[in-house]
Amino acid sequence: MIIDLHYLPSTEYIARLLEHDEIVFEIHEFYQKQSYRNRCKILTSNKIDVLSIPVKDGNTKILVKDVKIDYSQDWVRRHWGAIYSGYGKSPFFEFYSDYFKNIYDKKTDFLIDFNLEMLSICLKFLKVEKKISFSESYEEHHGNDFRGQIHPKRIFSPENTYRAKEYRQNFGNEFEPNLSILDLLFCQGNQAKKILQDSFIK
Repeated sequence: MIIDLHYLPSTEYIARLLEHDEIVFEIHEFYQKQSYRNRCKILTSNKIDVLSIPVKDGNTKILVKDVKIDYSQDWVRRHWGAIYSGYGKSPFFEFYSDYFKNIYDKKTDFLIDFNLEMLSICLKFLKVEKKISFSESYEEHHGNDFRGQIHPKRIFSPENTYRAKEYRQNFGNEFEPNLSILDLLFCQGNQAKKILQDSFIK
């Protein structure tokens, strides 16, 4: 499959990865603002919080592979503060949190490198191994094309093959589907992979 590389991806995104042995990340298309490449959704105090990474030259015509993170804004403290507020008392926070915090503290230059490192640690916790590569050029047509399919401007709705299995979350009386994989990992730990697998309709 080919797909855009997201920041702490949604549960649907990760579930889609589980279906394929080889993953190609598109890095030669032009960067699009307000996509999941630089944002994710978490649950804090009964509301969804959207965390967005500021980038340099995001308003220009720039390839995804060349996008750099803007550390002139104090977004790292804001993001980690929101994550700690939302999940600090979660059952599995203490087991995973330091790994994520260390990635934030490294202040990686390029967005794709940062996103890949975050995704890699998530897949490690899920005990999932995939053959991962990057696109070598932009091709308009590609088999198993998921580019742009999971996007903030697309209203999440259960598809024919995917329906998020509910699990116990920290806040609220109603289940919030398709949050960042952080929500599932911190709340369910080693049960996270099975929940993702059970979210597919056989």
